Amino acid sequence: MACTFSSIRLFNPSGSHLAYSTTKSSVAVPHLFQATSFSNRASRLTSYSMSQPVAETDSSTLSTPNDAPSSYSNADVLVQYVVLRRDLIDTWPLGSVVTQGCHASVSAIWSNKDDPSTVDYCSPDKIDSMHKVTLEVKGEPQIKNLSEKLTSGGIIHKLWVEQPENIPTCLATKPYPKSIVSSYFKKLKLCK
Repeated sequence: MACTFSSIRLFNPSGSHLAYSTTKSSVAVPHLFQATSFSNRASRLTSYSMSQPVAETDSSTLSTPNDAPSSYSNADVLVQYVVLRRDLIDTWPLGSVVTQGCHASVSAIWSNKDDPSTVDYCSPDKIDSMHKVTLEVKGEPQIKNLSEKLTSGGIIHKLWVEQPENIPTCLATKPYPKSIVSSYFKKLKLCK
């Protein structure tokens, strides 16, 4: 069975427009897997990876939110900062500390999923080239102090507090243009 369509519209969970093609196309869809095959084909149209070649598509027919002018300079990259505690890195298993950072990062992004910078950061053409900076602070007083400093500066972030122990383990910002947030982190060391 073949389906002809004049445009493909892909939506994220909030319903905002991600990408579309304006060319007429015909896709052969096996009758047993019509919905999944179409869905897989559509998602491959906008699947980009730094480590794998792009699927064979005519990229000139795809339009993304990045085609529109943005509110910040193209040279001003979107970045998410993740800050871990050095005292936990030295005493907890590495996997546990990494997991804490992942919790904070996902929470900060999901809690701000409708924010224009977050939508752009997670867009199909940027999903495989996200920019994150992972830094460290000495311990609990420093992570709490940084969280207060970010809050007073209006920088949206998630201070991850591990439960049921009630231990603040790390924090992550929502994605921001680097020029807006880098000054809050300039005194911190890269996590090594």
